[in-house]
Amino acid sequence: MNKNNWHLWLLAAAIALVALLPLPDFWIVQLNYIGLYALVCLGLVLLTGVGGLTSFGQAAFVGIGAYTTAWLTLNTGLSPWLTLWVGLAITAVSALLVGAITLRMSGHYLPLATIAWGLSLYYLMGNLQVLGKYDGLQGLASLSIGDTEIKGRWFFVLTWSILLAGAIAMLNLLDSRPGRAIRSLKGGSQMAEAMGINTFRYKVTIFLIAALLASTGGWLLAHFQLTVNPSAFGLKMGIEYLFMTVVGGVGYVWGAIVGAGLIKLLDDYLQVALPALIGTSGSYEVIVFGIAMVLVLKYMPDGLWSMVSAYLPRATRRVDWQGAKELPTRQKPSQGESVLAVQQVRKQFGGLVAVNDISFDIAAGQIVGLIGPNGAGKSTTFNLITGLLSKTSGQVLFRGQDISGLRSREIARQGMARTFQHVKMIADMTVLENVALGAYTRSRGGVLSSMLRANRAEEQSLMKEAQRQLERIGMGEYLHEQAGNLAMGPQRLMEIARALCCDPALLLLDEPAAGLRHQEKQALIQVLRQLQSEGMTLLLVEHDMDLVMQVCDHLVVMEFGTLLTQGTPAEIQASPAVRAAYLGTEH
Repeated sequence: MNKNNWHLWLLAAAIALVALLPLPDFWIVQLNYIGLYALVCLGLVLLTGVGGLTSFGQAAFVGIGAYTTAWLTLNTGLSPWLTLWVGLAITAVSALLVGAITLRMSGHYLPLATIAWGLSLYYLMGNLQVLGKYDGLQGLASLSIGDTEIKGRWFFVLTWSILLAGAIAMLNLLDSRPGRAIRSLKGGSQMAEAMGINTFRYKVTIFLIAALLASTGGWLLAHFQLTVNPSAFGLKMGIEYLFMTVVGGVGYVWGAIVGAGLIKLLDDYLQVALPALIGTSGSYEVIVFGIAMVLVLKYMPDGLWSMVSAYLPRATRRVDWQGAKELPTRQKPSQGESVLAVQQVRKQFGGLVAVNDISFDIAAGQIVGLIGPNGAGKSTTFNLITGLLSKTSGQVLFRGQDISGLRSREIARQGMARTFQHVKMIADMTVLENVALGAYTRSRGGVLSSMLRANRAEEQSLMKEAQRQLERIGMGEYLHEQAGNLAMGPQRLMEIARALCCDPALLLLDEPAAGLRHQEKQALIQVLRQLQSEGMTLLLVEHDMDLVMQVCDHLVVMEFGTLLTQGTPAEIQASPAVRAAYLGTEH
């Protein structure tokens, strides 16, 4: 375990302490339930808090794990230690099938879809005779090793050890190449795809991981309660798991444990206290939790752990990668070689022609500016080149290869990197981690190797490259600064460093000077000149004519979606047609 994650050492010590202390059986039972619930919530932290995908159906996956082990142990005599893996296999198939269908949805459709399949599985469990219908399956045996049954505090040790292992794996994953890709999902797919990340694949991956954690919790629950029935796996529990995660801190691994503990203990207390206070029986705790949920979402959207973490020292990454291997690089184009050829590119939105048969070329080593009045179609052209939008007709050749039909992530893998008009970053990651995301296509570390911390050598190479690119553009002092704390100028430079981490043959900058102060703009000009002196080829869309005239070798001028003219900055400044486009007159 990393020494920065002292919480893990504390949890491990607490597990050992509880196992040794003579605590009453009541509290052991409570801690067992908290551990079981926290395991499900841990998956929701990854799925909802980190990945931004809301699911109300995790209880159904708990049910798959529980019913699988219950039916197999009762009807086939199979060992529970084997039924765990059968349940995980069935869960994986179910999660992949459900995820492939529902995760293509967005907005409110996704949570509605999770409610639908959660209800479907609940009623399936309750109506199958082979599963005991709503009475469920009873008479399960406890887990055992040889003749020793795993009950009470030994069950606590097993449950919390699995939870600790899950927390370690989660923290390892989030601090890795695939983890940074997963963390980029919450802000939308545009930036992630432009870095070469297959966002849909990662959505399915985190959906699968969350389902497997829930299924493991169901397996444990079945052998803890020794009975299984559908009531524990319905929509109410699906909502309750999500509620626990949100209250604890949906974006924090430790929030899963805090939320599960608080809600479990509070639920038990309110079930006794509220009827006694009101003088009549009823499920009044549901009303209290409903009100509490609204208040938490309103006044504490990041959960309880966010308040705790604000007072904890922020762990900084040790700079121990100076001896790391260099990442692979691609062969750069020779000076004067054609890097980009835009040929008769056209884009129509219904009857509107946004880009009308635009053509221009960029040679290696050039800085080309794409300029024009507002509404000229510059950004649309930019997005057509980078694959963010599909073309109606025409071709884009990159280093002689037709990339017209490729997605933005596939174009990024060819060696084309970009920034965005509105800075896109992961605000709660450090500058170094944000920039390292740009090197995604130059590395290969996967989810499993990251969880097991088998990717340390590659991680060091990624961090070394990110540091090099930040120092290259004069931002070496910002390595460990949280990206969301940066001013606009450093944020835009950080985006350029992230794009440079892709090792591009062509760098595309979308209004890099927008919102910058004079000094920040001068710093940007110096960076662009430096990059050109190092042989970088650039295409930039920019409104700031002073910057464009200072740094560009060639200008392409658009008006109303068409190519107005192109030439050197001096030729463009002298053009009557350009003056007419910008000023409305040729005089």
